[in-house]
Amino acid sequence: MSEIKKVDARGLSCPQPAMLAAQAIKGLKGGTVEVLVDSATARDNVSRLGRSSGWLVTVEEAEDGSYRVVLKK
Repeated sequence: MSEIKKVDARGLSCPQPAMLAAQAIKGLKGGTVEVLVDSATARDNVSRLGRSSGWLVTVEEAEDGSYRVVLKK
C-alpha cells in the first residue's frame, strides 16, 4: 500500500492551499494526497485542481468546519 501524502493548509488563504496541493501531486503517477483546508473556497479550489489534473476527489467535512480533501489516482 502506498504512503498517503498529507498537506495541512488550514489557516492559509487562497491560492496557497491549491498551490500546496499542486506541489504535492506534481510528478506523482498515482497514490493518495490528503489536503486539510478550513474554508469552502479552498475546498472548492483544491477539488477543482485535483479533478482537472485527473485525480478522483472526495471531500469530508469535519465537526470543526474544516475539510479533508482526498485526491486519489
